[in-house]
Amino acid sequence: MKKTFYTWEGDTLVLNILGTPNAKRDTIGRVKGHQLCVSVTAVPRAGRATDHMVRFLADAFDVKVSDIQVVFGRMSVNKQLRIKAPKCLPAVIGQEELF
Repeated sequence: MKKTFYTWEGDTLVLNILGTPNAKRDTIGRVKGHQLCVSVTAVPRAGRATDHMVRFLADAFDVKVSDIQVVFGRMSVNKQLRIKAPKCLPAVIGQEELF
């Protein structure tokens, strides 16, 4: 069974992320193994890069910041996020049916 970087739990998207802080621009990159590469411009201090990433992804998925939960990895590049009822999906995930 192939391991993927995301799963659906009802209307919640569970996303495994490989984060890159201190990048030149905020961007959703390619899939690497079982993680989606996401780069952000924020520096990796006291969880600021993760907070910045959550705000960036909230815009990308058209949800409120409060609809994104960091399951683990707040102080690490390896993260798992739960995004409640995303209204749009980046092309890397595809055009699956939204709930």
